[in-house]
Amino acid sequence: MEEAGPRGGVIEEETRPQDTNYNHTDSQPTSCPAVVVPGVVVETRQSRDVPATPQKRGPVVVRANNKNPASENLERVRQWSIATYKCTRQAVSERMGRGSRTVDLDLEPRLELLKDDRQRYEGATKLAQTLANQLAQFSLTQKTLGDAFGELSLKTPPLHVEFAVNAKAQKFLSKNGETLTASLNAFTSDMNTLINKTIEDTMINAKRYEAARVEYDAYRVDLEELNLGPRDALTLPRLERAQKDFQSQRERYQRVRDDLSVKVRLLQENKVKVLHQQLWLLHAAVAAHNSSCHAFLEQSAAPLGDPDSPSPS
Repeated sequence: MEEAGPRGGVIEEETRPQDTNYNHTDSQPTSCPAVVVPGVVVETRQSRDVPATPQKRGPVVVRANNKNPASENLERVRQWSIATYKCTRQAVSERMGRGSRTVDLDLEPRLELLKDDRQRYEGATKLAQTLANQLAQFSLTQKTLGDAFGELSLKTPPLHVEFAVNAKAQKFLSKNGETLTASLNAFTSDMNTLINKTIEDTMINAKRYEAARVEYDAYRVDLEELNLGPRDALTLPRLERAQKDFQSQRERYQRVRDDLSVKVRLLQENKVKVLHQQLWLLHAAVAAHNSSCHAFLEQSAAPLGDPDSPSPS
């Protein structure tokens, strides 16, 4: 831009470049309108290989977890405390003779008979084990006595035959006693399996049945007490809740009772089969022991002749 100076000379004034990105707010038109500079796109190899996935825009919903582990644990403890209190109150009232209880006239007599049979089986098994232990000791003593008779038969020529016969008899009886001891041990082992495993499994189910029965009676008594009380806006929700709990406990009680009834029936059938077999085996072992001992003693006594006749000099 040239401007005439006071002396007619020419003065050159430098003009600074204006920022083209600046937006003028003045109403007068400008000689240099704003120039929009497009964005520079840098294309890389990765951008050529992988197509751009369009991002879906929309509202993002963040769901909050309203469950608090501490509150859930506290609620479980509260429910468990209420159920334990009801069951304890029912059990105490039954023992004191003031509470009513549900009685299964078909199942409970069979359980009482099973308990009585178990005690009797335990007593018989202990006696059989005692007999086996004593017979084992008796057989060992007989064997020792037979060895002593054998030595005496060698050292006493006049009584060689008598000592030898008794030595053989004691050793034979000792060997047969060991066989009978093994039969008694097998009998007691099978009886222990029947008592401590088969019957015990049923008795564990009987304890579960008793616990379910007490819990069922506790909720039944609770429902009966609510039915006898007044019904208003406060008691109706409690009554509905008690009715649901009662139905749930009733279904559980019936399910446990049916399972136990089936187990008791199967146990009775299995018990009869096992005892039938084991008792016959024990009887056969005792009979074989005594018959073989009797036959051997009669045969071994023949060389001795008449015991009342005087021995030859």
